[in-house]
Amino acid sequence: MARLEGKVAIVTGAGSGIGRACLELFAAEGAKVVGASRTVSKVEEAVAEVRARGGQAIAVKADLTKEEDVDAVVKAALAEYGKIDIMVHAAGVGYSLKDTVAGSMDPVGTTSLENWRMVMSANLESCFLMGRAVIPAMTKNGGGAIVNVASILGLIGNADAHAYTATKGAVINLTRSMCVTYAKDNIRVNCVAPGWIDTPMIASVMYVFDDDKTAGQISPMKRAGTPMEIAYSCLFLASDESSFCTGSILVADGGTIAQG
Repeated sequence: MARLEGKVAIVTGAGSGIGRACLELFAAEGAKVVGASRTVSKVEEAVAEVRARGGQAIAVKADLTKEEDVDAVVKAALAEYGKIDIMVHAAGVGYSLKDTVAGSMDPVGTTSLENWRMVMSANLESCFLMGRAVIPAMTKNGGGAIVNVASILGLIGNADAHAYTATKGAVINLTRSMCVTYAKDNIRVNCVAPGWIDTPMIASVMYVFDDDKTAGQISPMKRAGTPMEIAYSCLFLASDESSFCTGSILVADGGTIAQG
């Protein structure tokens, strides 16, 4: 339980779902973790649990669509722990956004420009901003590992959520491009592409797994994944165990896209 001993990791979207699982797992594996989220109270809860188990973590309130907030996360990490070795970008919006913003997960024909830009900002620009912010610190430190959380919907088409799928496809190709440029600085940039994961982001549609036939059509494993299963994928890519992996897209979807 020390795969990240001596490492400092920033985890975005750390208040719930995959981000929170990463915060908890990385701390358990010896990392000092900086958890960032707009809803800082949820991150503070996770940080309290980590500290109760003897781990080290701090919480930072940040809207990662804002450049100044992104810079504040990096400054907090450097002020508290002196370096940055790992950054997992798990923040973003998904299907749950449609419950509060009508049309945000629509096809192109019924998506407003305002909603398109909202999703682009939350999912893609935040990824760009976080990557840009940590690269100087990682370069100074002699290298690092960036793990972006995308989606299998960045690899295949979908009937709706076109802004969302566009962002996830862009995150995947941004990951590949960054890996080419920053390999010389010993910075590895990889991506996890989850399938259906049981998080608040898709809570409203989890009922599809109640029917065995429908569940089988979605995934050969007939279930959704858990946030911790994706956190372990992120852990592999963040750790030295994946030292020859950069520009990789690790699909963790229970076989969904394998069956077409």
